[in-house]
Amino acid sequence: MTSSRNITVSEASRPKLPRHAKLKFDETRQVWVILAPERVLAPDAIAVEVLHLCDGARSVAEMVDQLAEKYAAPREAIATDVVAMLQDLADKGFLTEAREKTP
Repeated sequence: MTSSRNITVSEASRPKLPRHAKLKFDETRQVWVILAPERVLAPDAIAVEVLHLCDGARSVAEMVDQLAEKYAAPREAIATDVVAMLQDLADKGFLTEAREKTP
């Protein structure tokens, strides 16, 4: 049985950090970390850049387009890497999906 908080990441997903997790810069270690109850994750520089785009408003496709343009890299390669990285974070409980607001 899968947990309801786990998401399947696709280009249509609009991922964001769950309420219990925060992306913060650790001044002591001089690294970005995701802080969650009783857990700390230190993502690499590329993951941090992607996580800054995970605002619940942008879709994964929009993030991929932005990164492909910024780095002048093949969109397909970036899409594959970004979806895999976000899925890994989602599986660990560090990402959730933004839900449409109902009026």
